Amino acid sequence: MTDETHDPNRRSWVPGADGHPDFPIQNLPLGIFAPRDGDARGGVAIGDQILDVAAAIGEGLLDGETAEAASWPALNDFMALPAEARRDFRRAVSDLLDAAGAKRAKAEAAAERLLHPAADCELFLPAEIGDYTDFYAGIHHAENVGRLFRPDNPLLPNYKYVPIGYHGRASSVRPTGTPVQRPQGQRKRPDEAAPSFGPCRNLDYELELGVWVGPGNELGEPVAIGQAREHLVGLCLLNDWSARDLQAWEYQPLGPFLAKSFLTTVSPWVITAQALEPFRTAEPARPEGDPRPLDYLWDAQDQASGAFDIELEVLLLTPKMRDKGLAPHRLRRTSAMNLYWTIGQLLTHHTSNGCDLRPGDLLGTGTISGPELSSCGSLIELTANGKAPIVLPGDESRTFLQDGDEVIFRARCRRDGFAPIGFGECRGVVLGES
Repeated sequence: MTDETHDPNRRSWVPGADGHPDFPIQNLPLGIFAPRDGDARGGVAIGDQILDVAAAIGEGLLDGETAEAASWPALNDFMALPAEARRDFRRAVSDLLDAAGAKRAKAEAAAERLLHPAADCELFLPAEIGDYTDFYAGIHHAENVGRLFRPDNPLLPNYKYVPIGYHGRASSVRPTGTPVQRPQGQRKRPDEAAPSFGPCRNLDYELELGVWVGPGNELGEPVAIGQAREHLVGLCLLNDWSARDLQAWEYQPLGPFLAKSFLTTVSPWVITAQALEPFRTAEPARPEGDPRPLDYLWDAQDQASGAFDIELEVLLLTPKMRDKGLAPHRLRRTSAMNLYWTIGQLLTHHTSNGCDLRPGDLLGTGTISGPELSSCGSLIELTANGKAPIVLPGDESRTFLQDGDEVIFRARCRRDGFAPIGFGECRGVVLGES
């Protein structure tokens, strides 16, 4: 499903766009931004600039209902459109920004009205999120955490049959840069006779991908696995902040609650399904002895191209490192290839009981960890639940996050014959208790 918009030789007339580590012309992610002294509206990231879709319509450079939907202060209506309409919009924007495009002269003449420096803009959530569901599709994370608490039985019997998930809290999803207020709650150490109420002691991050849902489905009408990719608008980075001590005390018998609902941070740009087409790949074969997915989750095309080859990394910047002018320290690197279920399978399973998904709904993949310690996506894994501190530059160490720490997620897609693209950053600084 690649086309001329993925051509690695395509160049943009926007200064700095060619070779940009995240947003060359081959990416063109969508988001909501507000320029200085302006209102929120839809935009497209290109290099270090943001293309103002409403301004492009006003200049006669973009037109049609799809462009109008992409210009509004929330992308829900755009996300509701069929994949082909979204693909046509991408082509139109790519042609507009193409250095060899027919509209270059007119676009460059209007560049001051069309483009806004991203550094001068405020970024918002791409859509009004009706519902948020977080899955547990990273099998190595599930095994690592399970091993900490159930050494003899790290994975429960259902894990390899059913995509495990829980309903999160949509109201506390925020864009990158939102401060992380250390949550309060009940916590109980093993050596304590009774719980106490106070600030979280074991604050953690979880490195995930966020999944933006497109057209959705009617109540009672499941999405077939063969149609699931039509319901994917795009991906983002997602940090499922976790209060591990609150979680350990509260999660039985019904799972996560207050330990997860205080904040979820997402990167603000929707890396569209169309931009990600070159980086689709086959779902890795399951280990010998693992069951094949049940028929409603099995589709040959989904197995052949339902996974995404995305590199992910997590970095940490402590107050001491910041004061010394040090760069963020990379803690670990992993890959989306470590997910046990495809995104199509997550979408299909979510609707399999008749549950209706709506445009702008958000799914989390679950923490993406690899099989090695060097590829863990959370501190609870890296530090064995606080028993093995990690060493940082400047003779610092961490078991869990401390006040003033900043967590940064990044992601890249690379494949021979195509231009690499990135996701931008997902950041959050931990504040003290409220």
